[in-house]
Formats: sequence, C-alpha cells, structure tokens
Amino acid sequence: MGELDHLLASNREWAGRVEREHPGFFRNLSSQQRPKYLWIGCSDSRVPANEIIGLLPGEVFVHRNVANLVVHSDLNCLSVMDFALNELGVEHVIVCGHYGCGGVSAALAPSEGRVMDHWIRHVRDIAKFYRDEIEREPSVQAQARRLCELNVAVQVVHVRESPVVQAAAARGVKVHGWIYDLADGLLRDLTPTVDGVRALEPSCRLPG
Repeated sequence: MGELDHLLASNREWAGRVEREHPGFFRNLSSQQRPKYLWIGCSDSRVPANEIIGLLPGEVFVHRNVANLVVHSDLNCLSVMDFALNELGVEHVIVCGHYGCGGVSAALAPSEGRVMDHWIRHVRDIAKFYRDEIEREPSVQAQARRLCELNVAVQVVHVRESPVVQAAAARGVKVHGWIYDLADGLLRDLTPTVDGVRALEPSCRLPG
C-alpha cells in the first residue's frame, strides 16, 4: 500500500460521483475549456477557488500565489492573464484575498531573512503606503484584516492597469476584488472600494 493510496481512492470516489450526477461530464470537459472567470487567489489550502464559489472543474481558470499578488514582473501571473483573456475569452477577473492570510500577517512583522520576505515585500510596500490608515485600527488583528482588504484593492488596480487587461477592456472584461472570511466561509465584494486606492509603482514606494 502506498502512502497516498487513500488520495487515489478518494479521487475515484469523486470522479464516480461527478459522473453519476452529470453523465458525460468528463468526456465533454476533455474536449473544451470555456470558463467565464479568471480567479487570482492566495495559495492558502483553506481557500479552494472552485469549491467556495460552487463551480465544477472547467468553469473557472485559476492562478494562485502567496498573498494573491499581481506583480508587473511576475511572468507567471501575467501569462495566465494573457491566456485567460486572449485564448479562453474569460469575461470576469476576480482577485480574491482572505482574512487570516499568513503572507499579509508576515508583512506586518519584522523580516526573517527568508526567500518569502522578497515576495511579501510587495505587501510591506502597501502597509507602509497606508500606514496611517492601518494604524487607526484598534488591534493587531484588525490591522491585519484591513491590510488584507487593502492588498486586494491594490492588486485589482494592478490587474486593471496591466496592458493585457486594458487591451481586453473593449470587449467588456470586468475586474473584481473579493475577500473570503475563513471564520464563516463567506465572500465579500470589495470592488466598490477599489477606486480609493492606487497602484504602488516604484516611484511612490517608501524606503526600507
């Protein structure tokens, strides 16, 4: 018996259940991919994109990284956006963060000299830029929650300002910012708050 046989068995049970509920599902799925949604989310194992929005495989194209960042030099993320918009024809881009994000919390703590610190420097820049607003929150937990929200908003701006999305805007592609609460499993739409933030370009980043 292999150490992961239980996962293979679980996969067989899942595939059988899906096929019973949706006869011909996998045959149809294998012949085409036409999702309407691109999900840019956090790698956190507690935030599975398809599951929390109740969609089957094939209905959402997914890119995930620590702290759901959209960085202008990240060719992985940019390539996903390019493929989703220009090859798959997605209609909605959803940037989804979550409360309790470890990457965001780490950005509020001193650097530990790890590779991860280079990545979450992008979140630290947001924390510095919005320091006054974050420090108005009454507790460390509330400050982290507010930074999670600001991080989503800034990443939405980054998506909107990316050339590939701007080129697709003419056909009505929309960009949304959501946040997921681990405590109750519910999503909240932050899109209306995005107009109050700006992309953090190198010229406006703070030192340190």
